[in-house]
Order: sequence, then C-alpha cells, then structure tokens
Amino acid sequence: MARDYYEILGVSREADKDELKRAYRRLARKYHPDVNKEEGAEDRFKEINRAYEVLSEPEMRARYDRFGEAGVAGGAAGGPGFGDIGDSFADIFETFFSGFGMSGQQRTRTRGPIRGDDLRLDLKLEFREAIFGGEKEIRISHTETCDTCGGTGAKPGTRPQTCSTCGGTGQVRRATRTPFGSFTQVSTCPTCNGTGQIIEEKCPTCGGTGSKQEKKKLKITVPAGVDNGTRLRVSGEGDAGKYGGPAGDLYVYLFVNEDSEFERDGINILSGIKISYLQAILGSRLEVNTVDGPTEVTVEPGTQPNTVLTLQNKGVPRLGNQVSRGDHLITVNVEIPKKVGNDERELLEQLAKLKGDRGANGGKGFLGGIFNK
Repeated sequence: MARDYYEILGVSREADKDELKRAYRRLARKYHPDVNKEEGAEDRFKEINRAYEVLSEPEMRARYDRFGEAGVAGGAAGGPGFGDIGDSFADIFETFFSGFGMSGQQRTRTRGPIRGDDLRLDLKLEFREAIFGGEKEIRISHTETCDTCGGTGAKPGTRPQTCSTCGGTGQVRRATRTPFGSFTQVSTCPTCNGTGQIIEEKCPTCGGTGSKQEKKKLKITVPAGVDNGTRLRVSGEGDAGKYGGPAGDLYVYLFVNEDSEFERDGINILSGIKISYLQAILGSRLEVNTVDGPTEVTVEPGTQPNTVLTLQNKGVPRLGNQVSRGDHLITVNVEIPKKVGNDERELLEQLAKLKGDRGANGGKGFLGGIFNK
C-alpha cells in the first residue's frame, strides 16, 4: 500500500509551501544516492521526490487531498510544480556540495522560465450571497510583466548580456587541493546574483526587475451553495512569471457572515417560529420567512413544543448541482403565558372541569397551577 505523501515528508496536512520545501530539502540531502549508499536510499529518494512533486503544486495537492494517489496517478510532468522541483534540487546540490564538489564534475546551471507566485485573497460574503451565488467585484495587487521591456528588465533597444564572471551559469567555482583530492567550491555568482545575466541599461519603467506592481479590479463568479472555507481559483491572476514563465494563480477563500434569522447546517437552513398555546392546540396557518421570501406553513392541531416543520427544497443549493437543494427546517416554540386575564382564566377553568382537571393545588388543578395571577 502506498504511503501517505505528507507522512513521507514528515509534515502535517496544513503545511504551507515553505514548510514543504524545507522538509524536501532536508530529506533529499539525506537520501540522495550520491550521498547515501545504504540499501533502499535510492528508492526512498524517489519516494520523497514524488511526494514533493505532488504536494508542491496546488492543483495536484488539492486532487491528492480529495482522492488520494488515484487522483494524481497521471504524474505532474510538464506542470508548474515539476519546474519547482528542478530548482529545489539544484539548490540542494549547491547547499550540500558547497566546498565538497569533486573537480571534473562541474555542472552548468541554466535558468529557464519560472512560474509566478500564487496569491491569496480572503472575501466575506453575506448569508444569502453564499446561498445563491452571483458576481462579485474584488481588488487585488499583484506584479505584472513590464510592458516597456517585455519582462527583460533592459532598456528598450538593448538586451541583457551574458555575465562575464560566470559565463551565464549563475555560479562561480573555485578549485581547492586537499590531501584527499581536488575539490570544487560552488557559490552564487556575486556579479549577477545568480541570474547569469547583466543588465547594463535598465528599463526606466521597472528599474530592471522586469515586472511592476499593479492594482486592478476583477469580477469573479461565486457559485451558489458555497460555505466557509470554500476556495475559488482564478487562473493567471497571481504574480507575473520570470524569464517567460507563466503567471501564478489567485486563490480566493470565502467566509460567510452570520444571519440574524437563519442558521445553516450543511445544505439545510434552520430557523424558529413562536406560536401561542391556543394555536398549538387548535392549529393554524402562519406566514414564515425563508431565504426565498415569505411563505405559508400549516401548524396542525395538537402540535407539540419543539416540533420541526420541513419546507422541502427551500434550503441551500448543492455546490456544483444547483438544481438540487436542501430543506428549510423550522422549529416550533409554544409560548405559555405566565399570566391570563379573568375572562380567559374562567374559560380555562371551565375547560379544566370538562376534562376532569380539578384536584390538588387549591382545587384549581393543573391549569390553575400554571396560570397564577
């Protein structure tokens, strides 16, 4: 049986991106076949790689959380998370072998497209907005590729030059001879800061970064039936990518305000009504509020306190299937007056005589004991 990916990395199911990366780096350094020669280390390393490959990519992680390994059986090759693993693995190599790399095994590091960061926005909804959904306007601040330089960071008419210090690799190496052999120390190029390129004339708009911070308005569609914690993904509205990479995504987390009249229980709506003891005994028709507006309900004669009346299909639409709705459940509360007038008391006592309800309590019976002046 396949092991749980969170268990493989030794993290909780709520671990964020940084925590996942730290766990992956630590374990990959420990079990890499070039470092760990113990039996089973290579299989363990592959297992760690696969776990991080899935959990580091938001969409694949969501499928894994919902369906397990069956939901990600197709792998993640070509997805944005795959590139992240490649970068992380390069960082691991640099970290572990800094000062210990064997000469003759120099590796050229090429920088390909990098996907932009994902963003998160928390959005509050009113009770009925969550039930019926609709269009919402939101404001976000994210980075966009600079229109002036097209993301290169160089002044229009110029282009970045290959760093002469590292030859475009983003790394510098220094050979060191020791009694144990010749070793190579690998470090980030101090001239280009690891980019492999030098921008001699920076773009006047973005200052050489290749991107700029922008505020914008977006209209998003909130599906009917969402609840607290529902997450909506808006593709391509995260931060801009680098070196031609795609933009990240925007994730909108929904939070629903409480309502003064209604309460939600899954796809059902709960509320209550108060009726008099006479309405409970004799029955009646009453108008009640629902999320769809006022409607009439029938209180049957002899209705007991805490009876629940069910209004079918007046609840919350099922998320993803708006044709199907839950029910509205109304709890009946019977109000017993603490005091009654003389005329009403006389009628109640006559009723008590008819029902044979006379005896103790000063000859006033059960009703007399309740309705004291």
